[in-house]
Amino acid sequence: MKRKVNFIAEVSSNHSKDLNRSLNFVDTAAAIGCSSVKFQLFKIDQLFAPEILSKSNEIAARKNWELPLEFLAPLSNRCKEKGIEFSCTPFYLKAVEELFDFVDFYKIASYELLWDELLIECAKTKKPIILSTGMATLEEIEHAVKILKNSGCDNLTLLHCVSSYPSPHQESNLSAIEAMRNLFNCEVGWSDHSFNSGVLYRSIFKWNASAIEFHIDLEGEGEEFSSGHCWLPNQIAEVIKNIDYGFESDGDGVKVPADCESIERVWRADPSDGLRPLLKTRKNY
Repeated sequence: MKRKVNFIAEVSSNHSKDLNRSLNFVDTAAAIGCSSVKFQLFKIDQLFAPEILSKSNEIAARKNWELPLEFLAPLSNRCKEKGIEFSCTPFYLKAVEELFDFVDFYKIASYELLWDELLIECAKTKKPIILSTGMATLEEIEHAVKILKNSGCDNLTLLHCVSSYPSPHQESNLSAIEAMRNLFNCEVGWSDHSFNSGVLYRSIFKWNASAIEFHIDLEGEGEEFSSGHCWLPNQIAEVIKNIDYGFESDGDGVKVPADCESIERVWRADPSDGLRPLLKTRKNY
């Protein structure tokens, strides 16, 4: 079966600056059926304004969440070995260049959707781009899409997203997937923060999400797991497996007896007397 949905495992800052742990995320993503694994490349002093860093020890402490640049090559190589794509979100301008040799596509975060300069730098690489749209209005998304396309991006996927961690399932507004697909004439998926399998199933089987991004942790010890929006491997593996089963169940639409029904067909009620099994089966029983 050809996979109809791309599953993107978002490691975020759960790597703990540990290369072996980071590689384990790649291996795990491949093992549970993901198409891609994604990390984030930021430097805290280029992510938050200095007046915020000086006033918030909690935010300043996120320096410990930074992904070391030297991890990029081994992560990219491991993805190639495992047959999945490697992606990373750039959060400062030079990060686009630093990622270029390693990533199969760029992912732009919802929080950076308004930053034209970053959009332009990513688009100029000609690599595929996935853009999350959490918190954005249609006008803001339209502007970002125009900037990307005018700057050279010809392979764009939008992700509908609710930027709350975790997000209430009843605020998912999944019908926006179809609305954006019709408006922007591109692939549209769902970036999940709901930690709700029903939301994932609905986004795919009702609204035809072409990609599902979800946050993952290995065992519940990652920096972001306590927020409640990260899946553990066994949890999301079951969802991915069930989604694949769903697609496998479509068939060709021609109504004929299934192969597995052949043994039961002879036990149907005979039209002559309404009793089971068929007369021919009774004679040979």
